[in-house]
Amino acid sequence: KTTTKVPAAKKAARPEFSSAIPVFDVKGKEIEKYQLDKELFTGKINKAVLYQAVLMYNACARQGNASTKTRGDVSGGGKKPFRQKGTGRARAGSTRSPLWRHGGSVFGPHPRDYRYDMPKKLKRVALLSSINSKLVDSKMIGISDVTVAEPKTKSFKTLINALKLGGKSLFIVDSVDQNVVRASRNLHEVSIKNYKDFNTMDVLHCDNLVISRPALEKWSGRFNQ
Repeated sequence: KTTTKVPAAKKAARPEFSSAIPVFDVKGKEIEKYQLDKELFTGKINKAVLYQAVLMYNACARQGNASTKTRGDVSGGGKKPFRQKGTGRARAGSTRSPLWRHGGSVFGPHPRDYRYDMPKKLKRVALLSSINSKLVDSKMIGISDVTVAEPKTKSFKTLINALKLGGKSLFIVDSVDQNVVRASRNLHEVSIKNYKDFNTMDVLHCDNLVISRPALEKWSGRFNQ
């Protein structure tokens, strides 16, 4: 029998990674391409360090205020419920024993601090990896400046529509303008952060990373520390 070989399907070539991002004006028009630092933004994503960072930030967010009462904390129980011998029951010295109803808890949770920290260099790697993940997915853009004419939600919504942003968006600015904060606070899918204050979780939680042009010129110094 003669068999015909079916040619294997060719894999689609991945687009070549570029550390340059488009910069738009407030009307959504692309005005330039901004070249990021090629030594920092290489497209490499360290998933192991990202995992550690997510665990750390989630642990630090835990309140740890769950509390139970031991037999010494429950009120009452000072009187021996019945005599030691002759009743046919198991001996008991208190009605607040963990074996009894309304008794104390054994090995129950008590208030504790779940917080722990990571080395500074690992935090830096995690933050760079989160930003690189947005670069690889083409979810990172620049904007000439984050400004609104008046502190109204409609003004900021116009900016989002001009940039064609869908899902959650993180805006990173060089200085937080109160008009921008007031205009965006009713939009639950939008968060505004200073370039010094955002962290790995902020980047991972957003679908779009939008950075103002003045912040782009300053934020590389944060990674070179």
